[in-house]
Amino acid sequence: MPSPIPAGTTLQSRYRLLQPLGQGGFGRTYLAEDRGRFNELCAIKEFEPQQGNGMTEKSLQLFQREAEILYAINHPQVPKFQAIFEENQRLFLVQDYIDGTSYRDLLNQRLAQGMTFSEAEVRQFLQQLLPVLAHLHSKGIIHRDISPDNILQRHSDQLPILIDFGVVKEVFTRVQMLGMPTQATSVGKLGYAPSEQIQSGRAYPSSDLYALAVTAIVLLTGREPQELFDDVNLTWDWESYARVSPGLAQMLNRAISYRPGDRYQSVSEMAQSLGAMTAPQAPPRPAPAPPSQVKTVAVGRAYQPTQVTTPPRTVSAPPPLAPAESVWENPWAVALIGGALALLAGLGGWLAVTLLNRPAPETTPTPEITLEPQAPESTPTPEPVKPAPTEPVEYTQALPVALDQDRTVSGSLRSNETVNYQFQGEANQLLKAGLTGEGVLLTLLDPQGTPLESGQRVLNWQGPLPASGQYTLQLRPVQGLEQSDYQLQVSLQSPPPPEPEPAPEPVQPTPLPDLTPAPTPTPVPTPTPTPEPVKPAPTVREQRVQIPAGQTSVQVTGQVSEERVQRYVVNARAGQTMALELPNVTGPVTLDVRGPGGELIPDASRVLSWQGLLGRDGDYWIDVRSPRSSQYVLKVTVN
Repeated sequence: MPSPIPAGTTLQSRYRLLQPLGQGGFGRTYLAEDRGRFNELCAIKEFEPQQGNGMTEKSLQLFQREAEILYAINHPQVPKFQAIFEENQRLFLVQDYIDGTSYRDLLNQRLAQGMTFSEAEVRQFLQQLLPVLAHLHSKGIIHRDISPDNILQRHSDQLPILIDFGVVKEVFTRVQMLGMPTQATSVGKLGYAPSEQIQSGRAYPSSDLYALAVTAIVLLTGREPQELFDDVNLTWDWESYARVSPGLAQMLNRAISYRPGDRYQSVSEMAQSLGAMTAPQAPPRPAPAPPSQVKTVAVGRAYQPTQVTTPPRTVSAPPPLAPAESVWENPWAVALIGGALALLAGLGGWLAVTLLNRPAPETTPTPEITLEPQAPESTPTPEPVKPAPTEPVEYTQALPVALDQDRTVSGSLRSNETVNYQFQGEANQLLKAGLTGEGVLLTLLDPQGTPLESGQRVLNWQGPLPASGQYTLQLRPVQGLEQSDYQLQVSLQSPPPPEPEPAPEPVQPTPLPDLTPAPTPTPVPTPTPTPEPVKPAPTVREQRVQIPAGQTSVQVTGQVSEERVQRYVVNARAGQTMALELPNVTGPVTLDVRGPGGELIPDASRVLSWQGLLGRDGDYWIDVRSPRSSQYVLKVTVN
């Protein structure tokens, strides 16, 4: 790794580096002054090329287009992305500087004192971060790398700030792989990211919610995920290390379910569960305090009214009057004194009863999260959690599409939601758009917002664009489904070159008529073209594969050729992971993997090996092919 840039260096004749802030696997982060903004402090993240050959112009352009999506983030709990630039074969990203302490450091400070975060603190932590994720997910952005290290507590208002987006690292990795064989890139911290993100590189809104719930558990227990997760039985054991209410434990356990379908699928679902909880009746027990603080157990106890009641006898009678014979002998004076005594006794009794019956002051309810994607102010007003919206909700997101390159986006839509992906197209460019998944259909709108012919509520659309301008791919779920996941693949291809117009034939002078009779021509037989032989379709031989009980893998052998394809049928369940590899082959053998509906799984065509998380129950097809006679050994693993 190249050495750090010295302090005092000025980049782009604008950013003066002050000191390093940190270092990770992708590069370093520096504190700098922005001379173009009156020496305002900013953070500059340096990405160092993994291949050692610097950033190419093509990869820099791709990163620029991807960074435009991050620039659209406008939330006070997310550092604003300012600019990217390349200098000396290094790529830099400029963003706002946050003066704060990471929750990792805050937890370490607690642990040094024998303490962890309380349930009330973690509930407030979740309530303050869920609106940030709602804002990001509404723009189609998945953070991918949530952990205590990537959340800062800002000193000015104590709000949690989400930093160090994993999607930036993923894009940087992807542009570094330009010109190399395509492969999945996974970004995320082991133990915090769910298994499907680590294995396949695919992330969804539920992936961020999983990582947020693991972060909350780490703050509650003071232990790392590797200490709490049983990777043999795929179960969590964390409740024995923290005292939390049943409602919070149930919510966190659902968010960290191993099967993606068992988790919360959106921020609104998790926010409703959090808001539906009742505040704990007694304050949560903190971790053991230092010996000098063990006796201070009265701190934080609920208010007890018996400690402040005034005994009735202290106000039941006035102070004794000085004895005066002349007064007591006066009947009017005796009557006046008696009335005063009765009045004071009544007031004293009323005051005593009032103090005895005064209810204990209620604990301040924890502010509940609002489902709006905008962030709360520095002092948010508690609002009740709103139910799932029933009115139509429509999102719009820019979708930069480069010529002759595929672009794939994934997401999830509820029954009342619509997402519009907008891109720039030129006349006669060839557009290909297709959806993978069930329950979502697309409509293609021209620059005037009118649906194109044969482009309404379809799974796939292909054809030339009629005009130049901004087009919209509008995605809506099928009526009757509460929620549907989708994967949209879009590509633009250059228009074909126009065919040259034929040259006009020269005008020949009209010849004089020949009166000589022409001889009868001898007919010439037309040769019959020899048809080219049509290759027959290869024969597909099918074989069902059963994995023995108590095992997770099996090996099969066979022989294939151009005329013969071997198909293996494996029955599997949603949430399982399937891995395929060819440990031994004698020729150019490749694999095709198809889902239960017969559709080809993305990134699983003509591959030498494959691994992925299965999304549906049913029979999966594994086709073994080769352009010439070849022998092979195929290993199938399902767990």
